[in-house]
Amino acid sequence: MAKVTIYSTPTCPYCEMAKEYFKKNNVEFQNFDVSADEKAAREMIEKSHQMGVPVIDIEGTIIVGFDRPSIDKALGIK
Repeated sequence: MAKVTIYSTPTCPYCEMAKEYFKKNNVEFQNFDVSADEKAAREMIEKSHQMGVPVIDIEGTIIVGFDRPSIDKALGIK
């Protein structure tokens, strides 16, 4: 199973959509709330050069936003 990390905030609807999509597809993920975790926020910005959420890291592939085709490709979901 791929290592999946999502950087999100509790008020972001696209973050919730991404997490629900992972759950629906039985993809385990680690969630970091960047509104409460300063270290995770810095890590997210270093990885993506973005301040917007969600930022999704799938085995080192960085996806900004809930980009389902890119997520599917990175996870090998058809």
